[in-house]
Parts: sequence; structure tokens; C-alpha cells
Amino acid sequence: MNLWETLTGSDITREWQAFEVRAAALPDDHRAAWEQIKVCLLPHGDFTGRGLLPILDGVLGLLEETAAEGQSARTVLGEDVPGFCTALVGGDGTRTYRDRRRAQLNRNVARKLSRLGG
Repeated sequence: MNLWETLTGSDITREWQAFEVRAAALPDDHRAAWEQIKVCLLPHGDFTGRGLLPILDGVLGLLEETAAEGQSARTVLGEDVPGFCTALVGGDGTRTYRDRRRAQLNRNVARKLSRLGG
């Protein structure tokens, strides 16, 4: 990966498109689970989503393997797909990108206010 790809995010776009091609080959229940997993995991990524790519790759690999073995997505992931995703990112209370940005903003405001108060 070169600097230009990193700055423009074209490497992420390419990987995301490859994920979607792989997901299109899955059976219907696995594709539905994939869509739900993406929705549940995206808030836990950073601004670019680069940190989630290995996790998404692993989950998609799991779905591909189980589809090849003839298992249903429900058998593998269970009934609670959001719970599965929560476990993947570290459990309940794991901060989302909004939480991280909010904390950063609060620190910056507090620092500016402390400078004004002298």
C-alpha cells in the first residue's frame, strides 16, 4: 500500500468491493447475516473503517466456511447477531467512534476553557 492509496482510501474501497463480491456468492441466510453484521460493526470502527477490515474479513471467512459445510448462519451465529458482533468488538461498553470523538471534543474544550480561566 502506498501513501496515495492510504490518503485517498482507495485500498479500503478495493477491499470493501472484494468483500461484497465474496458475500454475493453466499446463500441468502448468510448474506442477510452479513448485512446485519456490517450494520452492527461499523459504529465500532474508526473514522476510515480501516481497523474493522480484518474483523470483517474473518467474519466473512467464517460465513463462507459454514456455507460450504452446509450449516445455516443461524446455527453458527446464534439468534442474537448484534450480541455476536458485540462480543467481536470486546463486549458491552465498548466505545464507538462517536464515543471516542465525544471524549476528544470534551478534552479539547476543557483544555481551552482552562487556558481562558488562567
